[in-house]
Amino acid sequence: MAKTAIAYKEKMKEISVFSLICSCLYPENNKNIMGDFEDMDIKPINKRASGQAFEVILKPPSPVSDVSHCITNPPKRDLSLEDIQKKLEAAEDRRRSQEAQVLQVLAEKREHERDVLLKAMEENSNFSRMAEEKLQMKMEQNEENRLAYLSALMERLQEKERHAQEVRRNKELKEEVTA
Repeated sequence: MAKTAIAYKEKMKEISVFSLICSCLYPENNKNIMGDFEDMDIKPINKRASGQAFEVILKPPSPVSDVSHCITNPPKRDLSLEDIQKKLEAAEDRRRSQEAQVLQVLAEKREHERDVLLKAMEENSNFSRMAEEKLQMKMEQNEENRLAYLSALMERLQEKERHAQEVRRNKELKEEVTA
C-alpha cells in the first residue's frame, strides 16, 4: 500500500495541472488527452523532470462560423494628389514650427548667456574699481602716516637740538661763573 501511494505521488508530480483537470473532466480514456478545442490545438512537447511543456496553436477562424471574431480595418480611401500635397504641406509646416521653436529656445539661451556675461563683467569691473579705490585710500593713508611720522621725528630732533644748545649754554655759563 505504501509503495502504491509513493508511486501515485510520483505520477502526480509528472502530470501537469492542465492534464489533471482534463482527466478529471473527461474520465474516458482518450488518446489525445489534451483535447481538441474549436479555436486552438494543445500539443504536449516533451516530458521533463520539472514538468511538462505544451505548445498552444491558435487556429484561424473558420469562414463558416456564425460569429465573426476578426476585426476588419476601415476601408482605405484612395489618396489624391491634392491630399498628398496637403499632407506634405502640413508636415512642412510642422517641421518649420518645430525649427522655429528650437531656434527660439536657442535664442533665449544665448540671451541668457549674454545677460550672465554682462552681469559678470559688471561685477568684475565694480570689484576692480572698488579694489583700486581701496588701494588708493590705503596708499594715501600710508603717505599721511609717513609724513606725520617724519614731521614728528623732525620735531623731536629739533627739540633735542634745542635741548642740546640749552645744555651747552648752561655749561658755558657755569664755566664762566666758576672761572
